[in-house]
Amino acid sequence: MQDLKQALYLLADELRGMAAQGKRFAQNVYEAERADRIMELAARVAALVDEASAEEIHARFSDEHWLRVSPAIGVNAFVLDPDGRILLAQRRDDGRWALPGGVAEIGQTPAEAVLHELWEEAGLRGEVRRLLGIFDGRQWGLRTKVHLLAFVFLVDCADLSPVPGIEMLDARFFRPYALPDLLHPGHDALIARSIDLAQEGQTYFDPASTFGTVDLPMHQRPAD
Repeated sequence: MQDLKQALYLLADELRGMAAQGKRFAQNVYEAERADRIMELAARVAALVDEASAEEIHARFSDEHWLRVSPAIGVNAFVLDPDGRILLAQRRDDGRWALPGGVAEIGQTPAEAVLHELWEEAGLRGEVRRLLGIFDGRQWGLRTKVHLLAFVFLVDCADLSPVPGIEMLDARFFRPYALPDLLHPGHDALIARSIDLAQEGQTYFDPASTFGTVDLPMHQRPAD
């Protein structure tokens, strides 16, 4: 059921993005009407698995101040203490543990955003040392209502005495082989990969290639 729920949320988000972009670049009333209809369908799809009604979701989707047409940027702090233990924060909403993080706000760089989230959730000041990886949430088991790209940054902190923020129940360091059982979906994989990346000095991104691809869109290519 969780896999179906996640799939429907991501389908709704993709439809919502198509509708927002279609409405913005509509060249006639017919294209605008089609975009509005796609937005309605996106809300109906999301309402199949959400507590809100299709009308409530449609109102949020149609907010003129939120016309996102690209994936959301998630940021996560990977903080180690001198003993190699990993900082995790326990979320108040579901009781699960995760790397400190959240969604970047407009006007922040991803690195600024991760330090902001680290301070809010664990009360730690730090300095971003380097980017460990960019992970597509769909491929890494993250449970989100939108298409999310998760940036994981290695962060150095001088003070390693975390104090949980108001949205957290707890914040503490764990040994890599003794992580809590209730991890936020996808964070078990993110943590394991980030440990390797921190040790190897590498940066990860989800691989892609267009070699051998025959179905690339041609509508923006020059005519022969």
